[in-house]
Amino acid sequence: MHTQLSRHVLVMALLTGLFGLRVAGQAAQFWMPQSFLPAFDSFQGSSLPYSTLLLIQLVILGLMVRTCLRIGGGISVPDRRFGRGLAWFGGLYMAGSVARIVVGIVVLSAPAWFSTWIPAFLHLVLAGFVLTAAHYHLRHARPEEQRIEQ
Repeated sequence: MHTQLSRHVLVMALLTGLFGLRVAGQAAQFWMPQSFLPAFDSFQGSSLPYSTLLLIQLVILGLMVRTCLRIGGGISVPDRRFGRGLAWFGGLYMAGSVARIVVGIVVLSAPAWFSTWIPAFLHLVLAGFVLTAAHYHLRHARPEEQRIEQ
């Protein structure tokens, strides 16, 4: 179980790092533009004001770090029901994220939202994080009969 647990934490930490790089990259382009990074607008996939988007991203990043620490530290108690909910949400989120990319590639006249590649890719990252957390809960939860007896 320890190896499987380590794999879950490793994958989730990698996905958290990727999302953190995206947040940092856009912040750098907002406050101190760098020529080696994509333009600020390349990071912006919505019409949300940047201050609102940054706040939301920091909350998500905090939740991702917290989840990694709780699972890695053995604090999180695997729960099959919660895992199923995460799996459904993550599956729908991943399907929607893939559909967005496909529309952006196939429909040349699609609105710009479909072809903002950095946000589109990072939604795959976030969906992957949710699905990895779901797999952890489903894989490591006690069978339901054992939980009821104890």
